[in-house]
Amino acid sequence: PSTALRRLPPLRHRSVRVDSQPHRAIRAPRLLRLRHIPYDPAPVARSGTPPTVSNLLEDRDLIAVDRDALRPLAERVRPRTLDEMVGQRRLLAPGSALRQSIESGHVHSMVLWGPPGCGKTTLALLLAKYADADFRAISAVLSGLPEVRQVLAEAGHRFAEGRRTVLFVDEVHRFNKAQQDAFLPHIERGTILFVGATTENPSFELNSALLSRCRVHVMEAVSADDIVAALRRALDDEVHGLGDRGLSIAPGQLQLIATAADGDVRRGLRDRLVLALHAAYLAV
Repeated sequence: PSTALRRLPPLRHRSVRVDSQPHRAIRAPRLLRLRHIPYDPAPVARSGTPPTVSNLLEDRDLIAVDRDALRPLAERVRPRTLDEMVGQRRLLAPGSALRQSIESGHVHSMVLWGPPGCGKTTLALLLAKYADADFRAISAVLSGLPEVRQVLAEAGHRFAEGRRTVLFVDEVHRFNKAQQDAFLPHIERGTILFVGATTENPSFELNSALLSRCRVHVMEAVSADDIVAALRRALDDEVHGLGDRGLSIAPGQLQLIATAADGDVRRGLRDRLVLALHAAYLAV
């Protein structure tokens, strides 16, 4: 080797010389060490076929879970027709303009303004059912502009195929101006049937451009008598409700539960009725 190379400082890594030039040595990659799993021929001998994932799951003692029973009671007994809805007699009375448009399937974009638990989500679901349209729901609390654009793009593809989409936007007042403006061209073209739900005054929380393309419907808090009717239906419904349990509550207790719900049907079904049924079950 030359004198210049001998005077170089020592390298930190081992090196080899190729054409009188130092290069870093290439380390060989480590090989993965696979653990050997012995093959058990017993399942093949029993069934005559190699074991699959489904066969292994069938051999286990799995508990069959009713998914419908895991849903909240208010979700299971949600009205499936306009006649089953409680309250909103002014808005959904027989012969009213909104009811006639819903039953005929000629619905329009709208904003539903009302307190929690008055039936805004249920009415949006019924709109899609009577209009024979696909239902899509997003929440302004959890969704941003990318999610909104994705949902609108999917609705555009369905519109090109001749299908309509009811887009339900919960807590729409939480969207900013840019997010609200994203719906405007799609509402104008009829790509979506926009249904916004809000608990705040739309005149102050929503853009004027969006309000000009939608009709605002005011929904009132459900009265105590109507909440009692919803509680009775939940107690008598053997398919989706609690009718198969053989439990009953005195009319006076139902009235107290409905009054404590304070116009919120969901609250009465979720908290008050469950606690009352638990007390009645313990008393048996």
